[in-house]
Amino acid sequence: MEWTSGYRADIDYTHGYYRELAPGLIDFSLLLAGLEPPNRSSKMNYLELGYGQGLTFNIQAAASPGNYFGTDFNPVHAANAQMMARTSGADAYVFDESFGEMLARDDLPPMDYIVLHGIWSWVDEENRKIIVDSIRKRLKVGGALYFSYNTFPGWATAMPLRHLMSLHSQMAGTEVQGMVGRIEGSIAFGNKLAEVNARFFQANPLAKGRLDSIAGQNRNYLAHEYFNTYWTPMYFSELNDWLSEAKVSYACPSGAIDHLDGFNFTPAQREVMNSMPAGVLRETVRDYLINQQFRRDLFTRGARRLAPLERIERLNAMRLTLLGPAEDMPFEVDAGLGKIGLKPEVYKPVIDALAANNYAVKTLGQIAEDSAVSKLPPGALIETVAVLIGSGRAHPVQSDEDIATAEPRTRKLNDHLIERARISGEVSYLASPVTGSGHTVGRFEQMFISAKRRGLKKPEDWAKDAWEILTRQNQSLIKDGQVMKTAEENITELTSQAKAFADKRLPVLERLKVA
Repeated sequence: MEWTSGYRADIDYTHGYYRELAPGLIDFSLLLAGLEPPNRSSKMNYLELGYGQGLTFNIQAAASPGNYFGTDFNPVHAANAQMMARTSGADAYVFDESFGEMLARDDLPPMDYIVLHGIWSWVDEENRKIIVDSIRKRLKVGGALYFSYNTFPGWATAMPLRHLMSLHSQMAGTEVQGMVGRIEGSIAFGNKLAEVNARFFQANPLAKGRLDSIAGQNRNYLAHEYFNTYWTPMYFSELNDWLSEAKVSYACPSGAIDHLDGFNFTPAQREVMNSMPAGVLRETVRDYLINQQFRRDLFTRGARRLAPLERIERLNAMRLTLLGPAEDMPFEVDAGLGKIGLKPEVYKPVIDALAANNYAVKTLGQIAEDSAVSKLPPGALIETVAVLIGSGRAHPVQSDEDIATAEPRTRKLNDHLIERARISGEVSYLASPVTGSGHTVGRFEQMFISAKRRGLKKPEDWAKDAWEILTRQNQSLIKDGQVMKTAEENITELTSQAKAFADKRLPVLERLKVA
């Protein structure tokens, strides 16, 4: 078989950052579930199998101290990842080996964390066996495995669409069109079948909505999600059987909000869930109740279950920070039940406590001692913090020692990414040594940071500087779907964005040592 093993290698993957792969968030989810996270008292070892463009891998390597190992068989991706690793100076070892070649290495240490984001769904059975063998060989006792994958029943409606589009791309598309052109043709053909009332769409009324959703997605993403030779969604029970061979067991969901049944199930659904013990059947029923399409799971190898007091003490010692202005925190969150309203009388005291003393970092135990927070019902504080962290409004904070180690590395990596923003908007994340993770920073925001660093003090000047860069590349802004044609329109919009950035976003990014 060719070196790609059926994986789409003729078009680059997107430059995404996947926050769930951050060790700090993995540890928090394990603590929520009452499990002991990996021991990071000595320098941790972290392995990512299939890092794509390597953005998540490199942000983590720069921002959260440890030894980082990763492989992706695509040499274009590997070259990009290796360049970022050299730039930051992090302890990152970046390979372009197949999973089989990586498994054969005998010079890698046991791993505290192994992570795979979506890879499982896109590889053949031989590579799935190699992945399982790699986990068994590499993961330490007490280590954590982050594992995300396409699952049923959520993909059931989309499977026929994927089959149709992939087949059309192979048989009706041409090399001259290129991959993006073939994707466009496949989507157009699917819409044509819907227009002529194909009975598949009549019998599956949700299918047309899924097709419309596909049509609005990034074409590079679609190439890898839908048009690989191998594309295998899998029930949780099947995945669990595979991973049992690696001597790991299911621990909990990686997303903090997914731990909270009240946010994901109706009372009647919770009654069904609570009628069965934890395990394969309960997780499968959960997927049917939510119509789960993509699971983000944590598995562990022999993680110790904490006593209730140990869990509380570990959580109370955790340091936290807000990721936005307190006054802008919305009192609703997206969860399994849709948009859930958050009670201001519960959430506002916690948010205010986090914002006190000019947003100084605080432990959960210190927040619990706040006079207003101490009046909350039992368990309300931990649930509130779980929601704030799970929705990206708060984040665990690293030790001062780790922050000091990470800061020069994140500065170098961020400088490199900000420089890239001059010519491309493909990367919209920067690294924080405070949280040990990445945070969204748009292209124009990165340009404003660059202008400020070069001595331009006013947002109006940042906007003009950004416009000069765009002008040299014959680029303009798009607002409400319309291209802004005049310099005045573009500068006015950029100035508005720069002022908002200076007022709201910049103080947060400075606290996080991103800017």
